Amino acid sequence: MIEFILNNQIIRTSTNSGIPLLDFIRDHQQLKGTKTGCREGDCGACTVLVGTLNGDRVDYQTITSCIAPLGNAHGKHIVSVEGINLPKTLNTVQQAMADNYATQCGFCTPGFVVSMTGFALKPDSASPKEYHTCNDAISGNICRCTGYKSIEKAGLSIEKKLAKKSDNDQISWLIQEGFIPNYFETIPAKLKEVERSISTSQKEVKSTAPKVANGTDLYVRHADRLRDKEVRLLVHEKALSGISFDDGICTLGANTTATEIQENEQLGAHFPRLKHFLKLVSSEPIRNMGTLGGNFVNASPIGDMSIFFLALNSTLTIQKEDGSERKIPFQSFHQNYKVYDLKEDEVLKNISFKLPGEHDFFNFEKVCKRTHLDIASVNSAGKISIKNDKIVDAHFSLGGVAAIPKYLFKTNEFLIGKEISNKTISEAIEILQSEISPISDVRGSSEYKRLLAQQLFLAHFVELFPDRN
Repeated sequence: MIEFILNNQIIRTSTNSGIPLLDFIRDHQQLKGTKTGCREGDCGACTVLVGTLNGDRVDYQTITSCIAPLGNAHGKHIVSVEGINLPKTLNTVQQAMADNYATQCGFCTPGFVVSMTGFALKPDSASPKEYHTCNDAISGNICRCTGYKSIEKAGLSIEKKLAKKSDNDQISWLIQEGFIPNYFETIPAKLKEVERSISTSQKEVKSTAPKVANGTDLYVRHADRLRDKEVRLLVHEKALSGISFDDGICTLGANTTATEIQENEQLGAHFPRLKHFLKLVSSEPIRNMGTLGGNFVNASPIGDMSIFFLALNSTLTIQKEDGSERKIPFQSFHQNYKVYDLKEDEVLKNISFKLPGEHDFFNFEKVCKRTHLDIASVNSAGKISIKNDKIVDAHFSLGGVAAIPKYLFKTNEFLIGKEISNKTISEAIEILQSEISPISDVRGSSEYKRLLAQQLFLAHFVELFPDRN
């Protein structure tokens, strides 16, 4: 039995856990405001809010419901556009869209409204940060006919209203100012009454059932196959979740999302440009959903998180069904195109790495056809350690240049013991070129990718050591 709150109604359903949440909202609940668009998580027409109980408050995030399994809604507050409508008037976000002529055909409008409302519900929305403004919140929403300037103006007008938001009781303030309806105040108490543990029913799922985290890859490719199945919902397995720090080692559960990494203050202290790096990864709703484990087993040669953690010289912990575990270097996980070291009875449990110290430098670079919300043509990460002006450790990785996310074994080995100089970098680039084998495809010719690989490798040194020649 799946139990959650949809807008202001408690839902208890035995519908297959694998059905897309979008289809349950539209077809089972007849709430047609949430639109069916791309069914790939790209256009944002299906955007809903997911509220998670955190003590006495509920934290909200946007997700694309077309690629989210219904079972993941268990124990949550799901909010469609109907759930933020006011009884007799437009809510504040809807009014801002209307006042700025930010809607034309209206198909995409519900998704924009939900995303902007999600931003208003963020605790820090009264003072938008450099990497999280109202217009960042709609990074996963596409409008095909209006033009974005009017939508951006609506976002700016919302930010001006939110600047007056009370930090003490933000839900009451948002209700008073017409952002959300009154029932939001009752949701924390209602969620405490909703059964949040799904472990019992999950134990009955066969070991051969498809394993699904948040679906951002599997539901793009296999939604029709998964909709009629019971699936193993990995996000409900607590052993696969959480970020911890112990004796200089950071461990991230396989269920960790890019947003959780982005918002973690301890990680931010060790990686000052972390928010900038992760803003290059997909859109806000997908960062809210996509898990590290899912990114790794997607096995894309240009998986951003794979490239990121290869450069951190990470270690994977793999768990078998009997509870036993094994550890492997992440650089040995991907073996060939879409082939990786994970057996049928195993799941990724976590990934761990040594936190950067005072002698360590890290950088991430990505080139794609659009700056944001796009798949890389080539991406790269690098961690380098310097002592007494010499390189004592090096870990560089490249994506889009081989059949797997590429860890540059030979290039890294060459760099150790060298001083950073034009000569060292030039010789390293020659070795790098011998290690990669890019192919021509829709993201660029093999020659173009070789040039990008060279330039991104060079960019690491320019970014990290700007005072050197």
